[in-house]
Amino acid sequence: MKKLLQISLGIITSVGGFVETGQIATSSQAGAAYGFSLLWAVVLGTVCLIFLIEMSGRFAIASHHTVADGVRERFGSNYFILTLLIISIVNLLVLASEIGGVALALQFVSGISFQWWPLPIAFTVWLLLWKGTFGTIEDGVAILGLVALSFVVGALVMDPPWAEVVKGFVPTLPHKDPLHYGFIAISILGAIISPFLFLFYSSGAIEEKWDGSFFTANRVIATIGMTFGAVISIAILVLAAIVYPPLGISDIEGYDQIAPILTPALGKWGFYLFAASLGITCFGAALEASLAQAYMVAQGFGWNWSEDAKPRTDPAFALVYTGFLGVAVLPIAIGLDPLQLTIFSMAITALSLPFGVVPFLFLMNDRNFVGVHRNGWMSNAAVLIIIGLSFVVALITIPLQIFGG
Repeated sequence: MKKLLQISLGIITSVGGFVETGQIATSSQAGAAYGFSLLWAVVLGTVCLIFLIEMSGRFAIASHHTVADGVRERFGSNYFILTLLIISIVNLLVLASEIGGVALALQFVSGISFQWWPLPIAFTVWLLLWKGTFGTIEDGVAILGLVALSFVVGALVMDPPWAEVVKGFVPTLPHKDPLHYGFIAISILGAIISPFLFLFYSSGAIEEKWDGSFFTANRVIATIGMTFGAVISIAILVLAAIVYPPLGISDIEGYDQIAPILTPALGKWGFYLFAASLGITCFGAALEASLAQAYMVAQGFGWNWSEDAKPRTDPAFALVYTGFLGVAVLPIAIGLDPLQLTIFSMAITALSLPFGVVPFLFLMNDRNFVGVHRNGWMSNAAVLIIIGLSFVVALITIPLQIFGG
């Protein structure tokens, strides 16, 4: 039972990497533009993420390695540095987006422009990482993140046409603008399947000293944690599909349009619950992305690393998340639109997925690392198909979306 109580690792991975600015933005845009028809993308991404999260936990338990450590050992330093560079660029964009999400939440409740908030937000994230422990961060964000269930409550109160909702779980071709439809679909997948999620999760398993008795608990934690995030993301998309079309809104241009999404269902409290959900989930994602980056760099170069250790015992680890946060505040501080940055970063994440996921699949099929706990054909096929589809669609739609083709 104690092992299953560590489900909070799955919940924080979900709250801090699944339900955050990327998923709120992409689900809202999908619902406004295409109704319920992109619900399948949330399910597809969730299935892939459950596989990847379970694999990362299984890898940590079986090999006593983190994913980053395994990639360096299996493929060598040169390949690791290339992978590190690609994932670091993506993580930087994601972290900037999360800081932007928190800044907007604070703007909504205070009236002070979001550009004034990035430095205080980054400092607070840094202070928690500097002073806190992995358990403190894990449990605190998991509990506070439950406020995001307000989206589920809102969707139920609005009583959507359930027959139409169910149809949305079956992939269909759009009736209009297929390139934009594809771009939103891969943005949803990118928002869900971020490499930093399984980097964080495998590191968390090592931090919490999971042993061979955790294989079953790992499967339960990965499945329940990611399903928790999926239910909330589905609720956001359903709300957007109900709220925006009657208002004539089919293209979300800013978070000020997303902010009232809960108001029709929950009244004036809906606005504040939205701001709280956005702020807390994005703050959790900022903590997670910063930690994941520090984990990856420190593990790849063989430095001391642990969020539970004092910074003086692993100074290079602490320096990485400090510097990473310092750079990530810049795009929002100079006034870059948080919504546009978020959508772009999610699409770029989808494009980068093969670089982080394919080497990991090699590790999961290597007896030298995982022994008898290798992947089955179903796990390999499911992940490869979804990642391959995401990459191809991203390769086609991103240039056309950027250059207006």
